Amino acid sequence: MPEGHSVHRIARQFARHFVGKQTAVSSPQGRFAEGATLLDGHTMIDACAVGKQMFLEFDNHLWLRVHLGLYGAWDFAGDFTADASLTSARGRPGQTAERGTILDQDAAEDSLSSIGAPRRRRLRMSEQEELRDTEFSFPAAPVGAVRVRLLTRDTVADLRGPTACEVQTPEQVDASVAKLGPDPLVDDQTLGEERFVTIIRKKPTPIGLLLMDQSVVSGIGNVYRAELLFRARVNPYAPGKTLSEDTVRGLWRDWAHLLGIGVETGQMMTMDDLDADAWRSAMKNRADRHWVYKREGVPCRVCGTHITLAEMGARKLYFCPHCQA
Repeated sequence: MPEGHSVHRIARQFARHFVGKQTAVSSPQGRFAEGATLLDGHTMIDACAVGKQMFLEFDNHLWLRVHLGLYGAWDFAGDFTADASLTSARGRPGQTAERGTILDQDAAEDSLSSIGAPRRRRLRMSEQEELRDTEFSFPAAPVGAVRVRLLTRDTVADLRGPTACEVQTPEQVDASVAKLGPDPLVDDQTLGEERFVTIIRKKPTPIGLLLMDQSVVSGIGNVYRAELLFRARVNPYAPGKTLSEDTVRGLWRDWAHLLGIGVETGQMMTMDDLDADAWRSAMKNRADRHWVYKREGVPCRVCGTHITLAEMGARKLYFCPHCQA
């Protein structure tokens, strides 16, 4: 399932290439036909993410809410630029914008928009991003079960396999967001931290479950859970209320730190203090990127104890039984 950094990056793509443009909205699969009719022909005016959910606002005061879930993904195609001066939405719906990021550093000096049709950029955005140039007519016909197609004069986005995809009014968006825990890239840092600390330190629930509860904190999934707990040397089975205030504050601040790296790089990088060669290797290979995730049976990078694989909340849990005792 895409974690918070992926959804923020997808929202930035929409902010960069769809916001401000009239958008044709359709449902090639047919399952979203009624919702598509409500949005078709309107201009997208905002795009933002809160945790694992994304909200796209249109000029008729309606929003498209999308939760990718386990199998959802967006396919983008068309003329994509790599201009870091372009902005994307920030904050809970309706708040101020922040700077965008370059998705493809190698293309920063040579935008493909200058190459000319039919050579255009294609991008798949779910947990992984694959960027490539290929010959195709624009817009290409939808392939497979496309729930929603968003089409501007020069860009198209196809949504497949989401857990949630619905049109919402502003009041419904407010209600959806109110159910979500704080997001370090959205909420005021001080208020978000206080909310997180207060909730965690009241709960008898294991911290490994609390971090995955989107009503407690937004955006953390299986990878970030394992890595955050190892970095803090916290036992995933420890009840939230038994953790010190300093420990819980540290978890929030580390989540904000790692989420920022994830959004900027597109990778869930959780190793610190790497030299240039090690950083490049980690960007290419997940095995060099994490402390414990997907390393079951392998010696801990710190103490040498074999990393343990267990199950918690119907999801795989990775931890070091010595460092996190």
